[in-house]
Amino acid sequence: MKSIFRRYRRAAVLLAILIAAPPIIAGERLSAPSHHAVNLPPGDFGLENLQLRDDLGRKVAAWFHKGTPGRGIVLLTHGIHSDRSQMLSRSQFLKEQGYGVLLIDLASHGESDGERISFGLGESKSVDAGFDYLKQQFPQEKIAGIGVSLGGAALVFAKRAKDFDALILESMFPTIREATEDRLEIQLGVAGRSLAPLLLWQIPLRLGVSIDDIAPIDRVAKLHVPILIASGSDDVHTKLAETERIFQVANSPKELWIVQGAWHVDFHYFYKDVYEERILKFLNSYLQNPQPQKE
Repeated sequence: MKSIFRRYRRAAVLLAILIAAPPIIAGERLSAPSHHAVNLPPGDFGLENLQLRDDLGRKVAAWFHKGTPGRGIVLLTHGIHSDRSQMLSRSQFLKEQGYGVLLIDLASHGESDGERISFGLGESKSVDAGFDYLKQQFPQEKIAGIGVSLGGAALVFAKRAKDFDALILESMFPTIREATEDRLEIQLGVAGRSLAPLLLWQIPLRLGVSIDDIAPIDRVAKLHVPILIASGSDDVHTKLAETERIFQVANSPKELWIVQGAWHVDFHYFYKDVYEERILKFLNSYLQNPQPQKE
């Protein structure tokens, strides 16, 4: 009888391991740092290399262009498992309009330091480092932020979020719970949403924070900064209803732009001319320093 019990116990342990292993492996891959070399493609991009430090002393790799004095500067933040080169095309059209640009590798991405991807929380320290550099070097310039997905979350989680003169958040998830459920649904169908707890329980263990702490929508509700929220009409990673909820809690002045026909893609690549027109109109409204009146 004891031998039978032991066999059942071993079988139960083995079954538990087989069930738990895939989510644990997936959780490790999602939070593992995405370090890699980041190089400018051939051509004259007019960007200089910078190496900043966040308040933990970690390196923040960056590219910078000063722009026309008084025009304003835009801080650009990329998506998960990417790097500052993702924002290169945006930086080029902004430069052409006279804006300064600062492109950073978020913590645990590209050439920036970091041990874990934390879905916007730890990455926000890179945003603070970038903002502080700009304010120290160019105190008279107005500063905007453009963030894509994880980059948007990093912007709103930043301590300096309240000090931006304007924010543009593209395809940003409202909560890590919904982001996880949506991605499981993409892979496994609607039933996959029920498996989210198998991934989410790892967050406190890996990152030392509560699941409820990773909720960009809560931070948006506390900001009093002009904000443009953009999302694709066909995005299944961040659903339209989720984007509309973020917009509802945002404080005015605010704009909602639903990019028709777009999914979780690079809006600048997808809809270049329309994107540039919409973004420039928004930035021009909030980054222009008033011209001194002639006596």
